[in-house]
Amino acid sequence: MTCSSLSAGDQPLSFYKEQTYTAVNGGTAVPTSALLRKLRIFAELSSEEVALLNDIARDVRTISTKRDIISEGARPEHLHLIVQGWAVRYKVLSDGTRQITAFLIPGDFCDLHVTILGQMDHSIAALTSCRVAWVASGQFDRLTAQHPRLTRALWWGTLVDEAVLRAWIVNLGRRDAYARIAHLLCELHYRMAIVGLTHNDRFDFPLTQTELADATGLTAVHVNRTVQSLRADGLIELSAKALTITDVGALQQAAGFDPAYLHIARRTR
Repeated sequence: MTCSSLSAGDQPLSFYKEQTYTAVNGGTAVPTSALLRKLRIFAELSSEEVALLNDIARDVRTISTKRDIISEGARPEHLHLIVQGWAVRYKVLSDGTRQITAFLIPGDFCDLHVTILGQMDHSIAALTSCRVAWVASGQFDRLTAQHPRLTRALWWGTLVDEAVLRAWIVNLGRRDAYARIAHLLCELHYRMAIVGLTHNDRFDFPLTQTELADATGLTAVHVNRTVQSLRADGLIELSAKALTITDVGALQQAAGFDPAYLHIARRTR
């Protein structure tokens, strides 16, 4: 169902080259800014909790485009938080084809509890140049053991990630190409808005047709035709690595998109 494949000389488990760290740089922006925007949907965090999150996310590294942050088979020793840029979770099959199982944007933990496991069963790569916080598992464990409200907020984020995965399964199994692409675009628009990265329904959109194909089980040719149909119907505009949703309501209707699975409304007691 996917359209991308490895060349004969590439390694079978990783679509990209091994991880590389071109810089170690805290930068001027707070690394947890996008994460905090997400977590505050669930709970009002105290200044102490915010400071503790900032403290464990100090080790920010720049990852080059199309490089693995962590590869399948590697032993995970750190958690990874996307600070800037886009990343992707993916699996490569024995025939070299790839399935993308998640797009990761600022504020997303790639693998909140992965250090429990002995090795990675998938890979995570930078789609664009990324700034990624390396969080030591011991620091994270101590933080969550001592701060139950923050722990619950982080668990909320994990449960939303699982809900997104279920939505992707439904999308792949039950929607036609038009609705499938439309649903993914609606979801990305919503998620980018949550972390404050949209403006007038426009947001950065670095995905290629191949990457969209590998996320939706279509060919790149089919993706191209579908995107052109969405544009012709006046639902989207694509230009200069940016996507504008020109008619949010119509796109959501075409996709059958209900954002309830993103759980942005707080639970009332």
